[in-house]
Amino acid sequence: MPTATIDDDQRRARLGARHLLATRGPSVEAVADALVGVHATDPATVYLSTCARLDHPATADVDAALYDRRTLVRLLCMRRTMFAVTATTAPVVHAAAGKPIAAKERRNLLTHLADGVGWDADRLAEVEDATLEALRRRGEATAVELTRDVPALLEQVVVAPGKPYETRQNVSSRILRVLAAEGRTRRGRPLGTWLSSQFRWAPGTPWPDIDPAEARAELIRRRLAAYGPDTEADLKWWTGWTLTAVRRALADVGAVPVGLSTGTGHVLPDDLDPVDRPEPWAALLPALDSTPMGWQARDWYLPTRHRPRLFDTAGNVGPTVWWNGTVVGGWAQRPDGEPVWHLLDDVGADATAAIAREAQRMADWIGGTRVTPRFRTPLEKELST
Repeated sequence: MPTATIDDDQRRARLGARHLLATRGPSVEAVADALVGVHATDPATVYLSTCARLDHPATADVDAALYDRRTLVRLLCMRRTMFAVTATTAPVVHAAAGKPIAAKERRNLLTHLADGVGWDADRLAEVEDATLEALRRRGEATAVELTRDVPALLEQVVVAPGKPYETRQNVSSRILRVLAAEGRTRRGRPLGTWLSSQFRWAPGTPWPDIDPAEARAELIRRRLAAYGPDTEADLKWWTGWTLTAVRRALADVGAVPVGLSTGTGHVLPDDLDPVDRPEPWAALLPALDSTPMGWQARDWYLPTRHRPRLFDTAGNVGPTVWWNGTVVGGWAQRPDGEPVWHLLDDVGADATAAIAREAQRMADWIGGTRVTPRFRTPLEKELST
């Protein structure tokens, strides 16, 4: 039974401080580690989420971390979602959450190819070996360039047969996706701007083997340090694990139960003391940002009444406006790139002024670039017209 309580105000104080929103971070890597990974399903989110938390935001710094220093890497991991995590964190994340997904992706690929083009595991291995050899020769290549070297990648399968949206797809995209999930390839620079989702591919190095139970415990330790208190349901949802695996990892790190406004949460054993309330802060966070998407139970920072305008029907959050740890509105860009926002709560003159300053800060570093979220939400679409 919980012997301590952490109320909603204290949770919001932790969120502001630990997610580098009340006090910004010094580097791209510091932001990624503070969030235990930046959502990367939409490439723009990596840049917008990171720059919202940096003292001196610049897309060039994110590019350098991803493609020059390679201190930030994209992984298919928690909840079968793409995250950008630091290179030092990646082996833990892969062993705890990425490796099981990669194995499932390979099983699905073999079924997909057996039904579509009659390939077995041996044939797939041949094509993969040829693809990796072509990539080693080129150093970096697009999927189209690789199909010139390995014509088998051009074989096609039917996707969604019998459905109105039935289409044919080259096997190359699925094969490259599985190789990346296993760490045998990695995504290089995009073909276009930082908004592009079309990447070049480069050779990868498989991640070192880590005992899965140890990796899960380490991931939960990092998660609780950044997001705690977490309920078991939050952790099950975020990791994609079974409840048994979540409880085992909580036990392995000695997590302590605490009372919440609703239910029971868990924190690390040295994290029971109250944290200081940070100075008032405002933030404009992008669609799919790791903070609003960080918990399954969101009432303590995102009022239920706001969700219909801020989420799409699949549960993806759009751009959000924050004041002192609570979502108070949403934002978008007009066709000319100017940020605009709408408040769903009356937050007063001081908060409105702080939000305006944050919007101007973003306008300054984004330089007129127009970002359209991959998943559109009602308020974002309304504001962007």
